Amino acid sequence: MTDLRVNKSQVLGEGYLRSDGRKGIRNITLIVYLVECARHVAQKIASQFDEQQVQVIGFSGCYPNSYAERMMQALCTQPNVGAVLLVSLGCESFNGKALQEQVEASKRPVHFVGIQRVGGTKHAIEQGRQFILEANSELEKVPRVSICWEDLIVGVVSGGSDATSGLTANPAAGLAFDKLVEKGATCIFENTGEMIGLEDDLQRRASRPELGEILKQTIEKAALYYASMGHGSFAPGNAEGGLTTLEEKSIGAYCKSGSSTIVGLLKPCDQPTVSGLYLMDIVPDGVPTFGFPNPNDISEMNELIASGAQCVLFTTGRGSVAGSAISPVIKIMANPENYQRMEENMDINAGKVLSGESSLNEIADEIIDCIAASVRGERTKAEELGHYEFSLGYKFFEPLGPSCLA
Repeated sequence: MTDLRVNKSQVLGEGYLRSDGRKGIRNITLIVYLVECARHVAQKIASQFDEQQVQVIGFSGCYPNSYAERMMQALCTQPNVGAVLLVSLGCESFNGKALQEQVEASKRPVHFVGIQRVGGTKHAIEQGRQFILEANSELEKVPRVSICWEDLIVGVVSGGSDATSGLTANPAAGLAFDKLVEKGATCIFENTGEMIGLEDDLQRRASRPELGEILKQTIEKAALYYASMGHGSFAPGNAEGGLTTLEEKSIGAYCKSGSSTIVGLLKPCDQPTVSGLYLMDIVPDGVPTFGFPNPNDISEMNELIASGAQCVLFTTGRGSVAGSAISPVIKIMANPENYQRMEENMDINAGKVLSGESSLNEIADEIIDCIAASVRGERTKAEELGHYEFSLGYKFFEPLGPSCLA
């Protein structure tokens, strides 16, 4: 494998320049349904195009939710997105026209199809198809520019963890994060529900005292949330994979953050202001309320992507197959036996650490190389297999204060 680990200004490949100065490593068209009633039309339109270039996302609810609207705005203007088709039934609660205006302001091609207004399913499908044909020619005109490490935002999640996750894949991802931060990239780790008991260490790693106090309060909020809901972030599959307690899982998961100084706290859709390492708070604010979901791997990836992540690392021990509709997902398998079973879904075998074939540092370098290859346009296993999962639920967040941002 070619050694790409040089200075931070190294050109990794060519990306797509957006009007706000950010750079994408993909140039996809999003078809966005604004209520469950419009999903069928959106999927019918997408089915007529290359799935690597046209993806479907949406909000199934028919109720107002500022979180969902902020997520959609952030995802529709994400650096990897080149054009957007909005599909509406016509009577839903989602403010589709406001979303259209926000996408227009980003200088992307955008079109709004109202199923009721255009006369039904077939008319809406045809109108959407015509827009995408026109948008495809516009996407070819997007300026291509060089991408360096400092242009990248990389997120990390874990899912389907087992007893090997905290020994191989997670610490290797953490070492990769340390290397990325050193190169000038921006890195985001999340799932505060799996950091309960680790708040003192988080506080110690903060770049300034006021941020450290807020990081600690963020974990305390997560503990209250799970206590109120009556469950923690621990699934039956975790136990079957050899994890014995939530504490054991949390310590292993925390390894994904590496050892760099934490420069800021983000909530979903917040954009990093300087390069460095950030914690993302994914637990809803306010009093825990019925209807708030238990965070899941897909929604966590979405939230990282909404904050600008052009690619996401995904560590797993049991074997997750999930991908993303917007950003490439790099799968890192912790368990060597499960890697042999699920090799077609995995990009990296971190289990080689247990078999003595590689060190954690060597796996971290493989992760860095895989990110660079993705920037150059090489497809991850999830992309090759057509794993473009998406989910968007209901949450509530208070805006961040200045002490949280870098």
